[in-house]
Parts: sequence; C-alpha cells; structure tokens
Amino acid sequence: MDSYNDSVYEKEIKELKETFNSGKTKEESWRRNQLKNLLSLLVEKEEDIFTALKQDLGKHYVESFRDEVGPLIKSVNYALKGLKKWMSSKKADLPLAAFPATAELVPEPLGTVLIISSWNFPFGLSLEPLIGAIAAGNTVVIKPSELAPASSSVLAELIDTYLDREAIKVIQGGVSVGEQLVQQKWDKILFTGSAAVARKVMTAAAKNLTPVVLELGGKCPAIVDSLSSSWDIQMAIKRILAAKFGTCAGQACIAIDYILVEKKFSSTLVEHLKAVIQSMFGDNPKESSSIARIINKSHFTRLRNLLNEPMVEASIVHGGSLDEDNLFIEPTLLVDPPLKAGIMTEEIFGPLLPIITLEKIEDSIDFIKSRPRALAVYAFTKNEMLKKKLSSDVSSGSLVFNDAIIQYVADSLPFGGIGECGFGRYHGKFSFDAFSHEKTVVRRNYLVDFWFRYPPWNQQKMQIFKSAYRFDYLGVVLVVLGFNKS
Repeated sequence: MDSYNDSVYEKEIKELKETFNSGKTKEESWRRNQLKNLLSLLVEKEEDIFTALKQDLGKHYVESFRDEVGPLIKSVNYALKGLKKWMSSKKADLPLAAFPATAELVPEPLGTVLIISSWNFPFGLSLEPLIGAIAAGNTVVIKPSELAPASSSVLAELIDTYLDREAIKVIQGGVSVGEQLVQQKWDKILFTGSAAVARKVMTAAAKNLTPVVLELGGKCPAIVDSLSSSWDIQMAIKRILAAKFGTCAGQACIAIDYILVEKKFSSTLVEHLKAVIQSMFGDNPKESSSIARIINKSHFTRLRNLLNEPMVEASIVHGGSLDEDNLFIEPTLLVDPPLKAGIMTEEIFGPLLPIITLEKIEDSIDFIKSRPRALAVYAFTKNEMLKKKLSSDVSSGSLVFNDAIIQYVADSLPFGGIGECGFGRYHGKFSFDAFSHEKTVVRRNYLVDFWFRYPPWNQQKMQIFKSAYRFDYLGVVLVVLGFNKS
C-alpha cells in the first residue's frame, strides 16, 4: 500500500523548499559533506545493498558491485574531485562594441528536484543522478521503484541515516504515489523508465512548466562483422554476452537487444555464442548464481508471450526453457524470428537474443535507420569504412565499437538518449549541468555611454549600427570616436 498522501507530500516538499531557500545547500561545504556521507554509505553498507539486490533481482554480489556500487563510488569521487571547478563561474566573451564590460556564466542550483528511478538498477539509477543534484546544490526527492521493494526500503533507510534529511528524502510507494508526486511543482524531474510512463510524466510536468530529463529504453542493436581472427571473435562474443545475459539478465536499457550479422557468418556466430554461454553459466544455467532473475511474474509472462508468438518459437536455436516459480528464463538465442513479431518490435528487456541475418553487413545501416532511434548502437568490426558510415549516417544516443555498455560507466561521457529513447543527459559533470542553471552575469560601469543607442533615430545612427553589427571592431572605433556626441 502507498503510505503517503497529498498533505504529507506538501509538508515534505515545503520543508525541502525551505531548506533550499535557507541557502545552506548552495555552500560548497554542504555539498562536499553530503557527497562524502554518500561515499561512506556505499562503502559501509555494501552488504546491505548486495542483500537487497539479491532479494529483488537475484543478482550475484560481484555483478551488484560491478554495475551499481563500484560505479557509484567512482562517480562520487569524480564529483568530489571536480566540485570546486564545476561550481566556479566561467568568463564569457562580449562584443567589442560593449566595451568596457565583462561577463561570466555562474552555475546556480535549480531548487527542489524529483528523481524517479527504475527497478533494474535501483541503487545506481537513484544515486547516480543524486550525485549531480547534490553537487549542484539542490534539495531532492527520490521516488524508487516499488517493483524492487527490498532495494527501495534499504535506499530509504540509508539515505535517511547518512544524508541531510532536511534536504534529501526518499518517498516510497506504487503507481499512485508517483502520479501524485509528478503533479507537484518541481524545479526539475529526472525520470528513468518506459516511454509509456514518460508520456504521463511529461503531461503532468507540463502543467507546471517543469523541465524534465527522460532516460528511456529502446532496441539496441549489435552489428557483428565477420571478424577474421579467432581471438577477435572470442573477445567480441564475451563482450556481447556480458552485455546481454551478464547484465541483469538483459533487463537493462542499454543491453544488446538483437544482433545483425551476415548469413554466411551466422552459423559460426551461433556456435561461438553457445560455447561461451556454457562457459559463463554452466551446463544448467538455472543452477548458476551468475545470472539474475526476472523482476516479477508480470514481466516473466510478457517475455514468455514474446516466445509464444507464431513462428517465434521455431526460430529458437538455443535455450528457451522457463521456470515461472523461480522467475528464471534460460539465455535464449533465436535466428531470424519474424520482423513483425513482438520480439522484434518491442524492447525485450530480458535474456532473449534474436539474431537477424543479412546478405551483407553494410545492410545493417539501412536496417537500423528503418527503425526508431536506439539508445545505443554497438558494432563489432574492423571495417573502417563501415565505422565511418555508422558514425555519420546512424543517429543514436551513443555508438560503441567493439564493446558494449562501457560508455555508461565513463564519468567523462554524457549518458542520454535521442527521440523515443529519451532526452537530456547526465553522468559526471553532465549530471551537475542537468541540475544547474547557468546564469548570465554582465558587469558594466558608467565611464562610457553610446550616444547612438538612444532615440531620436536618424540615418547616421543606422549606419553606425550596421557597421557595428557587421564589423565589430569598426563599431568600437565609431563608439570611441563618437561616444560623447549628442
């Protein structure tokens, strides 16, 4: 049951806004202290986090550290190192005609912001944007997903214990809580989830003209070229499978959704995939602790229905076994399922991997362009011409050659989508920017004034303006020569 109501929201949000208006979150010392406390939370309570992720998703503690705790520790340290520079103003150029004047861009926090996170990486998708929101000096509400209840509960308890409860709060609850929260007046909302829910978030946010960042999903393709050496093939296969079955069992927005490969190479690819799946998850993957479980029965049923569509089951070449009681789906490979089937039109978000065969690998570009833009495109190739064409012709949130998902853990790179896979970006300094406003500050004195700025207008003033705007240096000369004219 949802434990909050409108009056409680209003009280919580009012307290956050009062805290922000007090000015304390704007101080570097407050921001730095909160980031250090968050770092302590991650280091001291990693076992609690591992336990919650095991309960919710069946994640192995190594996967939990690799994908959530570890990247968060790195991100906090990155923010602590860069905080002073991020907070500093930046000088900006002015046209010479504005002499004498100076200008700067001053980052300031937006105010009170809402972070709505998803269930598949419940700590990472809550705390990664929180790092940027704190660094920027905001007060924050986090609404974690009710579909990962153990993680949501631990997150709420730890944030209340380690961070400033007057400035940072976790509000738990289901769909109705989320719906009520987005109706409130926020200074920004960052939402991670499905496109269907994102539309509802945007509709609610529009009523208050609240800006939003949407981190959504999509079908991320992997192009696999006919690599020449066995080393290259093996390395590519390991990276593909780690980015699919080894990352929350494929329940990730940037997981590989399907593979594009030439027909002549497809059987070789399938055999390599089978062999590496066996080496990663054993002869009976159901007994492996290295593959996560499906989040709940609803999602399990959705994935089973994808496999049960006409002609889809016939395309299975490996795996396909399901255990509803344990929410387990075996890593499954399919070759050329119908392109109009759900498995090729909906985001899979699970351990099912279709392989689509093409006459030549260059056809992959048109195939990808014929579909909605992807959050990420992965290409395993040494073909420099293909790389160049992909870079110039294919629009996506990110493009990675010869690996997958590594872009997500790079603090120096922005993470975000385009089109239906979302808009806005965060990570590292980009998270700070997402929750900041760069205020323009211009300073001028009374020493010089420009007589031609003021009415009454005449042709002489028109000529001066034309010269000033066309040739900035000439405008300054004219100003210097004529500033004292009436």
